[in-house]
Amino acid sequence: MPDALAPPTIGKADFATLVPHAGDMCLLDGVVAFDDATIHAVSTAHTAPTHPLRGEHGLHAVHLAEYGAQATAVHGALRAKASGATQPRPGMLVSLRGVKLAVDRVDDLAGRLDVFAECLLADDAGAQYTFRIEHEGREIASGRAAVIHPA
Repeated sequence: MPDALAPPTIGKADFATLVPHAGDMCLLDGVVAFDDATIHAVSTAHTAPTHPLRGEHGLHAVHLAEYGAQATAVHGALRAKASGATQPRPGMLVSLRGVKLAVDRVDDLAGRLDVFAECLLADDAGAQYTFRIEHEGREIASGRAAVIHPA
């Protein structure tokens, strides 16, 4: 993966129409790099007072799983686009496993989050990913996500 301080090379406008997340629920700001197996995305949405997942006590770290899941969706969409598909196949998140959180809240973390995902397996039925989210080089969340492509 490239340097975590690198600026995005693919902006939100380049992938927002390829994923089901719209408006403020599209949590990723951009993609620093991606290849067939990995993606490095960034976000500052966690600091927004209007964050759609923010509760009365702030933004709980459990919502970092959504950042990881969105990175998998963007990765799948960019892979499909790179392979010549006109539209990515719709996917549905069906499980999160082994989620580890190193912080309680994320709305109090200044600066950007670096969101990494790696595709472990992908076929016509779905995909398996690992993800990790870092803040200032420190891992604050990680886990695995499974996605299916409904028939």
